Amino acid sequence: MVQQESEAVADRVPVVKPQADPIAPTHGAALPVVAAHAVRPKRRVWPLLLLVLAIGAAGGGGYVWWQRLHPPLPLGISVSNGRIEADEIDIATKYAGRVAELRADIGDLVEAGQIVARMDIRELQQSLSKAEAQTEQAQHVVDQARANLAQLQAQKTLAEQEMERTRGLLQNGWTTRELADQRQQALDAAIAGYAGAQSKISEAQHALEAVRHDVALYTVQIADNSLIAPKAGRIQYRLANVGEVLGAGGKVFTMLDVGYVYMDVFLPTEQVGKVKVGTDARIVLDAYPDRPIPAKVAFVASQAQFTPKTVETQSERDKLMFRIRVRVDQDKLAAHVDAVRSGLPGVAYVRWNSDVAWPARLQAAP
Repeated sequence: MVQQESEAVADRVPVVKPQADPIAPTHGAALPVVAAHAVRPKRRVWPLLLLVLAIGAAGGGGYVWWQRLHPPLPLGISVSNGRIEADEIDIATKYAGRVAELRADIGDLVEAGQIVARMDIRELQQSLSKAEAQTEQAQHVVDQARANLAQLQAQKTLAEQEMERTRGLLQNGWTTRELADQRQQALDAAIAGYAGAQSKISEAQHALEAVRHDVALYTVQIADNSLIAPKAGRIQYRLANVGEVLGAGGKVFTMLDVGYVYMDVFLPTEQVGKVKVGTDARIVLDAYPDRPIPAKVAFVASQAQFTPKTVETQSERDKLMFRIRVRVDQDKLAAHVDAVRSGLPGVAYVRWNSDVAWPARLQAAP
């Protein structure tokens, strides 16, 4: 029954005959067969695998190369990063005044005691000239007082001699008592005059010393207005120009002390407890990785940089970091002061176990 209904339905469905394609070949050429489902091309995984293998090989080779250049440090040597620094020194005025001359500029290497600037000292020079004139005048007063003292000394001597003769005449009755009294009064006046002359000399000498001190004071002030470099170093900043008026303490230059070069680094608790002042160290700058610089530990902080709480657990104490200052060896530094650069990054190696030898890459050149 079902089969009969299907045949009846099939009889009612119109049959569509395919029409010939007008552009198809007419001379018996075979038509291409189009599949019902297109076949997807296979993914090419081999190039991707080769790329991954190449990257892995390059990474492994780079790691081996890095290990050869930077082998692991032996136990007993700690490392930390930081920046090379040099102490900054401000060259400033002691007295208020006008900048008259600059003898240095940024980047100049100056020696200790070298004059780098001069202030206007015309007023001080006039004051110095006045004090010098007063010194000459005070010296004349002293000379006059000494001459007067010499004169009074002669008068006193004469009065003493006359009084001595009068006493002898008075004892023999050859002179009067009145004359003896006159001689005594003359002697007393000469003694008093002599004492007064002595005090005048002392007063004149003190006045002379006072004006001499004024001369010395103005001389020191004039010298202080010539600004000098207190140590050998390099001028880092110029903070004033010629003609500027500065107050007392006004900064003119900032220089770097090339005699004190260091690097501050931080080490954890378990390492810093083994580091002492004077411990041997090396500084390696990023700009010169193959030139280790001899150094010594100059300072170990007594307090941790990070102190979270008063009561700490063991794990918290292990995380505490202490500041260590590593100072460049002075003998080596003296021969390379022109190469000192502040602010260069690098790393510091601290050998807290003296029995451990420095690796070859950290051995300083003789």
